[in-house]
Amino acid sequence: MRLMIIDTALGLCTAGVFEVVDGEARRLGLRSEPMVKGHSERIAGFARDAAAEAGVDFADIDRIGVTVGPGSFTGLRVGLSFAQGLGAALDRPVVGLSTLDALAASAGEAATVAALIDARRGQVYARFWRDGRAEGPAAALTLEDAAARTGTLGADAVLVGSGAGLFAAAAAGPRLLALDGPAPEALARLAADADPGLARPRPLYLRAPDAVPPTRLPGQARAPAKVP
Repeated sequence: MRLMIIDTALGLCTAGVFEVVDGEARRLGLRSEPMVKGHSERIAGFARDAAAEAGVDFADIDRIGVTVGPGSFTGLRVGLSFAQGLGAALDRPVVGLSTLDALAASAGEAATVAALIDARRGQVYARFWRDGRAEGPAAALTLEDAAARTGTLGADAVLVGSGAGLFAAAAAGPRLLALDGPAPEALARLAADADPGLARPRPLYLRAPDAVPPTRLPGQARAPAKVP
């Protein structure tokens, strides 16, 4: 299967073309740069250049995989919009990929993994794996709760993601992978394995957005104060 992967969820802007056969992802073309903002201006060019490096046309792509979160609100929207637009234009399936699952898949063959994204405001987005199986769904945890979980993982664990360094002292000597984003090869493998009917390209948010709708329309009078 020939895939294009799109990732703008965290600190990278990535577009790549991969051939996946029997679970092995072979890189054909890739563009990936650290990026905090500006994804919308770069992602289309990255995808074009990755396809050119791979020596393929967009019509040669069988499937598109895109990260759906958790991650940056704006970054997620950019990647999802581009992937869905490309999928519609090519009439190709688009599958959504969990950022935390992709980070865990970037940790190699480790049996015990904690995927941790620094969510600021005293929280991390987290998911934990033992023996290759997830222990519950992804969640937004306080630093205290996440430290308690990582403290039980043991010395053979791998902590991966932008939040990994926050918990180095909590676990008994784990290996740290403070990645800016998932490995492209991991994204390609997950995209190939995903069921298009289940892995919908919809944003995954683990906490309420910072912005809230206004309580009144512009120019609308304020409600009178209640008199006790």
